[in-house]
Amino acid sequence: MILVVGANGMLGHDLMTLLGDQGHGVDIADIDITSPESVFTVIGALKPEVVINCAAYTDVDGCESDAETAMAVNGEGVAYLAMACRDIGALLVQISTDYVFDGGKGTPYVEDDAPCPLSVYGESKLAGEMNAAFAPEYLIVRTQWLYGLHGKNFVETMLHLGAEKNEVLVVDDQIGSPTWTVDLSQAIVALIDSGCRGIYHAANSEYCSWNDFAAAIFEESGLNVIVKPMTTTELNRPACRPLYSTLECAKLRAETGFHPQSWRTALQEYLKLR
Repeated sequence: MILVVGANGMLGHDLMTLLGDQGHGVDIADIDITSPESVFTVIGALKPEVVINCAAYTDVDGCESDAETAMAVNGEGVAYLAMACRDIGALLVQISTDYVFDGGKGTPYVEDDAPCPLSVYGESKLAGEMNAAFAPEYLIVRTQWLYGLHGKNFVETMLHLGAEKNEVLVVDDQIGSPTWTVDLSQAIVALIDSGCRGIYHAANSEYCSWNDFAAAIFEESGLNVIVKPMTTTELNRPACRPLYSTLECAKLRAETGFHPQSWRTALQEYLKLR
């Protein structure tokens, strides 16, 4: 059995669909990952071979004003899952983020690059990575810029704005790879099936700015919307974002044979399904 923690979320939902009868899902009503008692009770009763942790506090700006909750969910909760996995000999798969990097490298990040988070969210997710190592068998999957059919995301936000406005402002100095949760789910399963352990990067191939991504969303949807540029500084959000946090996924491709499709192709497929 593969247990998906956070099964009702955007990624968790697509993982459950892909796993089929092999998957078993739990969410906040079933397990509280900030409670060691809850974690040990659920994991101990189900005894899965693999635990995929999709549960996270992902409000990047909200984390800045509520660091305690961010660390409890993204950091300490992973430690409890790791210890529970250790007790039953299960593999822990921890989903992490490009926000563990500061974006100053200037070229795509590889798994061995030193993390240097700029925000509370990034710090809490890095703590989760370190705590995942409490499990003798662990797999950390870093990804970025997620969107999917079963949760709030940038694509849906842009489509909503595009239906109301003929002009939007979107930052053009943050660079990354928009990643469809269906493709990420396939990458995670490929890593598990290939027996991979340690840290891997998984994202759709090629990269763009948020501004480029917004323009592509409107173009592929047939909406005539002008996308004007703005800087991250002008946006003035509470949390600092890495400006260039593209993830190099060569290790994923080499060790699993799975080749994530381009972000533009993934976007086209997503739009056909919504």
